[in-house]
Amino acid sequence: MQQAIDALVDWATEWQLSISVNKCCVLNVGRINIDTCLYINGNALPVVESTRDLGIIVSCDLSPSLHVSDIVAKAHKGAAAIHRTFVSRNIHLLIRAFTVYIRPLLGHDSVIWCPFTVHDIEAVESVYLV
Repeated sequence: MQQAIDALVDWATEWQLSISVNKCCVLNVGRINIDTCLYINGNALPVVESTRDLGIIVSCDLSPSLHVSDIVAKAHKGAAAIHRTFVSRNIHLLIRAFTVYIRPLLGHDSVIWCPFTVHDIEAVESVYLV
């Protein structure tokens, strides 16, 4: 694995691309944890339980629960902000604001993180009940 990382660093250097080491980490997927230290330019990569990749939180067990709880919290905060800031209580206006600002949070890349447990499904649906 270290040889592959070194080859990637060499390729990036050759093409004058910089690698942001502080955004890199090691995520062990599955039950077997590999405790080898991997380095980029002499900097050790931290071993993490979960990380964000292209906006999706990926955990070591590949469960979408961390991502679901993150987007549900963001959606609840956004719905509360809409409720606080809109003086008008016109239902059509509030539905339009919810559809424009909150619904995309819940639908973004849902094909990848699609909830399959009852707890996650209820958490996502709880945003629509607010």
